[in-house]
Amino acid sequence: MRILRRCLIRSRPLAGRTQRVAGALFVAFAVVSFAGVATVSAKDWPQWRGTERLGLWTETGILETFPDEGLTVTWRVPVNGGYSGPAVADGRVFVLDYRETEARVMNGTERLIALSEETGQVLWSYEWATTYRMLMFTYATGPRATPTVDGNRVYVTGSTGRIFCLDVATGDVIWDKDTVAEYDTNIPVWGTSSAPLIDGDRVIFLVGGEPDALVMAFDKHTGEEVWRALESRTEMGYTQPLIVEEGGARQLIVWHPRGLSSLKPETGELYWEEAFPGRANMTVADAVKSGQYLLVSGFYSGSLMMRLDRDRPTATAIWKGENNRVLENGIEVAETSGLHSVMTTPLIVGDYIYGIGSHGQVRGLLAETGERVWEAEGLTTRNRWGSAYFVQHEDRYFVYNENGDLIIVRFGPDGYVELDRTHLLNPTSRSGYGGARPGSRGRASHGQSDRLVVWSHPAFANRHVVLRNDEEIIRVSMDANDY
Repeated sequence: MRILRRCLIRSRPLAGRTQRVAGALFVAFAVVSFAGVATVSAKDWPQWRGTERLGLWTETGILETFPDEGLTVTWRVPVNGGYSGPAVADGRVFVLDYRETEARVMNGTERLIALSEETGQVLWSYEWATTYRMLMFTYATGPRATPTVDGNRVYVTGSTGRIFCLDVATGDVIWDKDTVAEYDTNIPVWGTSSAPLIDGDRVIFLVGGEPDALVMAFDKHTGEEVWRALESRTEMGYTQPLIVEEGGARQLIVWHPRGLSSLKPETGELYWEEAFPGRANMTVADAVKSGQYLLVSGFYSGSLMMRLDRDRPTATAIWKGENNRVLENGIEVAETSGLHSVMTTPLIVGDYIYGIGSHGQVRGLLAETGERVWEAEGLTTRNRWGSAYFVQHEDRYFVYNENGDLIIVRFGPDGYVELDRTHLLNPTSRSGYGGARPGSRGRASHGQSDRLVVWSHPAFANRHVVLRNDEEIIRVSMDANDY
């Protein structure tokens, strides 16, 4: 059987640990225990990482393995550049892109496109003029933040701080804001990246407004300010705000360059805060909650694990990982023992953390202590910024990596098993760093040309996966009945 030929463990346990037989690894495999996911039944993918921002796909009737001839692409539509993933809701696909109009001065237009989910037909588009002069030119590809669909409205954030609320049927602008002009926003060097978060009648954005509007809530119908919170002493960072429930309260979790904050989402009141400064403001991967655990992980800062109190909205730091500062010839290398995520949001499964580190390694850690128990390769490129996206489906994970491969895996305390993989899209974006130099064991060299990557999170909706690069957006069937 094809699945048996593809099944292998790719792990290197630390010294002193016995590697066990792969077939016994997953007898006690536990499904990730996210709060509240048992009620999730929506088939759409209306925002970043799905209905609850948990990277969880709940549909049935999905392929167990990939056919030898590959998956069926139901439609392809040309698009321009962008890192923003698609959102799928009510028969429509929404995606952002960017077209440069004046190369020497980095001027262009950002655009939101609405497509028919069934046919790919362009239903409408809305574009606005902008400039990418304040962005690092290496990554001036296009918008970063995934659109958020809520009923008859879609909310978007452009790379340079523009906010829009549009009608999903017509593309008409209901309200908009220029956060630089209105709130003195300091645009991050890699662009505004946090997707809008709907909470009741509010829509929450990371704004980075000075001096006291790092995060803001607006009336989702009118755009009127509801509250603002947190000092904005530097760039706002790149992570996505998340609402969790613990300690008898709903908590808005915001990971920013100064640390990790918990706010009351109705008012912006601060519940608790833990200092966790990060170099280059690289707060990218999402915060992850499982039970009382709350984890964040960054390229330079390492990881921070908090324990949420069960009785009140407070938290205590359990451990902090080391900084990623081991050097070789002046270049940072991947010889640290912990987890230093770049764009990959880690997993917490039972007592273990699984994630992709700063140079593309897959690592397993003990959740309670941060001790690394295994390291593996193979899910993505072994290189600086090596990244992939994890989406849980039943007792397995779909991993979409920066090379455009979709991989089916299972994780366990001693490693991971790859069940199958297929290639879906060619990478088109520049990574900013070159490939491995000879003899460097996959470490990145500043002196080499960029490798090409795809850094856009796919949408898993209605038994299909929708994904894009800088040239096209495609819809691919994952329905077992289609094969």
